[in-house]
Amino acid sequence: MRFRHPDGSTVHLAYCTNVHPAETLDGVLAQLRDHCEPVRRRLGRDRLGIGLWLARDAAHALVTDPAALRGLRTELDRRGLEVVTLNGFPYEGFGAEEVKYRVYTPDWADPERLDHTTSLARVLAGLLPDDVTDGTISTLPLAWRTAYDDTRADKARTALVTLAERLDALRELTGRSIRVGLEPEPGCVVETTHDAIAPLTEIAHDRIGICVDTCHLATSFEDPHTALDALTDARVPIVKSQLSAALHAEQPSHPEVREALAAFAEPRFLHQTRAATSAGLHGTDDLDEALAGGTLPGTTPWRAHFHVPLHAAPAAPLTSTLPVLEAALTRLVGGPHPLTRHLEVETYTWQALPPELRPRARAQLTDGIAAELTLARDLLTDLGLKELP
Repeated sequence: MRFRHPDGSTVHLAYCTNVHPAETLDGVLAQLRDHCEPVRRRLGRDRLGIGLWLARDAAHALVTDPAALRGLRTELDRRGLEVVTLNGFPYEGFGAEEVKYRVYTPDWADPERLDHTTSLARVLAGLLPDDVTDGTISTLPLAWRTAYDDTRADKARTALVTLAERLDALRELTGRSIRVGLEPEPGCVVETTHDAIAPLTEIAHDRIGICVDTCHLATSFEDPHTALDALTDARVPIVKSQLSAALHAEQPSHPEVREALAAFAEPRFLHQTRAATSAGLHGTDDLDEALAGGTLPGTTPWRAHFHVPLHAAPAAPLTSTLPVLEAALTRLVGGPHPLTRHLEVETYTWQALPPELRPRARAQLTDGIAAELTLARDLLTDLGLKELP
């Protein structure tokens, strides 16, 4: 979906396909047929933006076979779909029964991460619509925090500098400008937008910036305006933003609140949980750890890294951090010029919701994704952007 900003520029809105498990190119093609095109039709649009997640095997197949890449581009066009952004965070296995910590490997100290992201950039340059020259990729925020020492930090920094050089070369070769954004996430080396400023200003290259995920922003209790102002002041490029909402519990000490939270503690994804106090943030790596007691204070609100559907807040006594998303979006695209032009709805946890909230059929998932995109569209038009055909 495309929107005209009051300054005349185009802002793109997509939804991320990491909600649909697929490790191979055949799986990606099936996603387009079974999920993406039905969402477009449900919205009644001639064109729908998708943020592709390409696992290692799918990316390798595309980058090594020009005919396969042309075939994917043709299939996107045929189904009324377009791609200007990729999710390069998960490497493989994101549809596994248990993902947890595995999503953070390989990290930026491992050569595989540089090679994979380079492949994604080359693929994206071939998938961009004819009238679009700029593409974006979100990626791991350096590494999970454990076992990350100075040696690995040096390797990661060198890899990102090499990536920037490769993106420059790709621009010269193809005329397409691809930028990559570190996506701060609780528990990682770069946990907050503030943590991103030092490494990104050290690299100081306009092709390497930040991806602001509004669920992660909220989980860390960051104020959107403060965070985005700091990034702007530090001249850190906001490459893209993922529109998502976290789980919020206002009174976590109450038994009924803990019971409601327990329904979201599931075995597939990691749900980092944070509590803000006057002494700073307290946190656990997962929601069940927080509920075990003794780690987080119960006298202050908790937020958990669980991407809840944007249009459907959890039932009381829980809620979502949608207001944080709305405040961030106001700052991102509500000013005289957008801070980023690539927005991506990223709710990948539909099948990890409590059983009674999960889609029971493909059509229900289609309805849910379409409802999320409708909400995001309405937020954008309320900020003065005009939806384009």
